[in-house]
Amino acid sequence: MRTIQLRRYTLVEGEYDAFVAWWEAWMPKVRPAAGFAIDFAYGIRETNEFVWAVSAEGDAESFLAREKEYLASDARAEAFAGVPQRVAASDTRLVEDFSVAKA
Repeated sequence: MRTIQLRRYTLVEGEYDAFVAWWEAWMPKVRPAAGFAIDFAYGIRETNEFVWAVSAEGDAESFLAREKEYLASDARAEAFAGVPQRVAASDTRLVEDFSVAKA
């Protein structure tokens, strides 16, 4: 069993490129180190949107426990240290996988 979290952000006007550069530098390091896979990441420059998904083995309860540990981790704190707020709004939810090409 795998649990997936969809993360949808509306970025602060003018911060798209800076956010993407920061995300590319940090998330592929800190999320997998915390036990998550990054399933995809897409940006929509015209509307300042960034949408990505992370997943982890296990049920929703174990995902949320892992997420809680990650949020309190030194690695996450380092990734966010000194970074200005670039996300104006976010919507983060656990989702069901209905993809045609499930492995």
